[in-house]
Amino acid sequence: MSLPDSFRGALRLPVIAAPMFLVSGPELVIATCRAGVAGSFPALNARPASQLDDWLMQIEAARAAAQSMFAPHGINLILHPGNTRLREDVETVVRHRAPFVITSLGHPGAVVEAVHAYGGLVFSDVIHAHHARKAIEAGVDGIIAVAAGAGGHAGTQSPFSLIREIREFWDGCLVLGGAISDGYGIRAAEVLGADLAYLGTRFIATKEAQAQPAYKQMLIEARAQDIVYTDVISGANANFLLPSLTAAGHTRESLHAGIGKAVLKDLAEEAKAWRDVWSAGHGVANIHDAPDVATLVERLRGEYHTACQTPTIA
Repeated sequence: MSLPDSFRGALRLPVIAAPMFLVSGPELVIATCRAGVAGSFPALNARPASQLDDWLMQIEAARAAAQSMFAPHGINLILHPGNTRLREDVETVVRHRAPFVITSLGHPGAVVEAVHAYGGLVFSDVIHAHHARKAIEAGVDGIIAVAAGAGGHAGTQSPFSLIREIREFWDGCLVLGGAISDGYGIRAAEVLGADLAYLGTRFIATKEAQAQPAYKQMLIEARAQDIVYTDVISGANANFLLPSLTAAGHTRESLHAGIGKAVLKDLAEEAKAWRDVWSAGHGVANIHDAPDVATLVERLRGEYHTACQTPTIA
């Protein structure tokens, strides 16, 4: 295992609260960091781009005022060429010296150079071992394996397979995401070889998340069978809640047929698409309420410690 030094002693649980489009904001990040879980949000959630500066100052002020533990916070950067504000966001991240950056949908080389220059860390999220190798060659500090069952743009490879495949050639920090919603799943990720678990869907159903109340209620009522993997929203496959898709006029048959739209290139268009249909992972099967983050983390810690102490063979 290879947990970064800046994370050692700074966490009450081996968890990163994943950055979620239109859901993660400074309130959620501050709450997770105060609770002892690394918090993160997509830079694109701050709109206009100038708001990113304000959000980071808000998080930094909370860190400075913290009377006890405050876990590291991170920013997710989308590296796809369609992200026209990437350079501006990188400059803001560097100016604020964000503890860690999560890169998605592109080669992280330039971001690694910029973030390493001030001593920050870069994690690259991947859905295949091939992508992990490319990110490692670029010099990242950690790999986030986004396996089958994760919310949003998830992969299709089993977490059991993906994490073990990457561990065969990578001895650095490794994070596992995909249908982890309780402390037992967090512990299972460690047993498989991960340093940290990546939880997204579970944190949508919290008081501090920016999700609409109806979205949170749908998570509580949903089961794994209500998650559909489809490309009809943005042209790239992602996991969504079926009730929100049907409310938008889609049918299960058309969704499974994979009749995707052209890939959305405009941020406003993408935001509108994801605002009207709601993403979630298979972890909804274990979500039954929407507590505040502090309460949730205490529950996760209890489950995690029970899992650590439970022998498999008496």
